[in-house]
Amino acid sequence: REQMEDMEQTFGSLLRQLPNTTEVPDLLVDITQAGLGRGLEFTLFRPEKEQPKDFYAEMPISVQVRGSYHELAQFVSDVAALPRIVTFGDISITTAGKKDNKLTMSAKARTYRYLEEGGAAKPKPAKGNSRRKG
Repeated sequence: REQMEDMEQTFGSLLRQLPNTTEVPDLLVDITQAGLGRGLEFTLFRPEKEQPKDFYAEMPISVQVRGSYHELAQFVSDVAALPRIVTFGDISITTAGKKDNKLTMSAKARTYRYLEEGGAAKPKPAKGNSRRKG
């Protein structure tokens, strides 16, 4: 019983790291502010369609920023330090040209939202994909 209580407490604290519907816009502002605060120039910031999973939804955001190597690194570090879960993937860094030392980073940022009971339709399993509870 004690172990179960510990697991429920841990699960509850992890769920608090997933923003609910009303917190997602604030999180998007926090990500943008993290980049602007480091002097980055956003050339693309496009939230994409939310993708429902089992008990959460994944919200991909296409991001393209321009800045120095250190500004890009500090931006990623600042986003990682946010109290909400945000991951970066599909990262590509290219040089902008020989005129300056700026780099362009294209990435897919992903944040996650907890789906409350009745909050959104669950995805249907693919045909032939049997799912067992347990």
